[in-house]
Amino acid sequence: MSMSRYIIALFFIMGFSAAGLGQEKSLEITPQRKRAIDSLALEKVRDLSRYITLVGNKSTPFSEAQRVIDRAVELFSDDAQIGVSSLNRREIRYFTVRRYFDHLMALNYDQVTVEWYNIQYVSDLELQPDGRYVGVITIFQKFTGQNNEGLKYEDTTKKDITIYVEKKQTQIGGRLVDYWDVWLGDVRVAHTSK
Repeated sequence: MSMSRYIIALFFIMGFSAAGLGQEKSLEITPQRKRAIDSLALEKVRDLSRYITLVGNKSTPFSEAQRVIDRAVELFSDDAQIGVSSLNRREIRYFTVRRYFDHLMALNYDQVTVEWYNIQYVSDLELQPDGRYVGVITIFQKFTGQNNEGLKYEDTTKKDITIYVEKKQTQIGGRLVDYWDVWLGDVRVAHTSK
């Protein structure tokens, strides 16, 4: 998703009203705004899926992969981590977002395919004491790694992605306008299978 599409989506989420731009102090999310927030959150998750596919593809030039990694990092809250699992070990390892992508690029396969499917919200947004809303999106990830000798590794992982929704302000035409923004949080491994 391009930055201009994010900006357009954010303005839609703002929910301009004739009674005054953004002077609403309530932390309530209207059903219309909720649909827009859900749409933006799911779009960011789909963007993350595309970024993982690009970086995992061994034919992606290094400079393009670095650009994509920078874009992926922008989708997340500062302290977010991404879980990595394997059928070959019981331990689930968690990496910062940038380190996760570096790890993905360094995998010892000649071909890597990462597909995300069945992307869906599994929880309603819940208001937190700090004024942010938190929700969870669940995805299924199919990972395939193969080398030129024909050795192949495959697994399917269910992952839960924390979503943070926070009211922000910006200035438009000299007036403060409230809007809701969405960040991705931790990507937790729920289950890995063959």
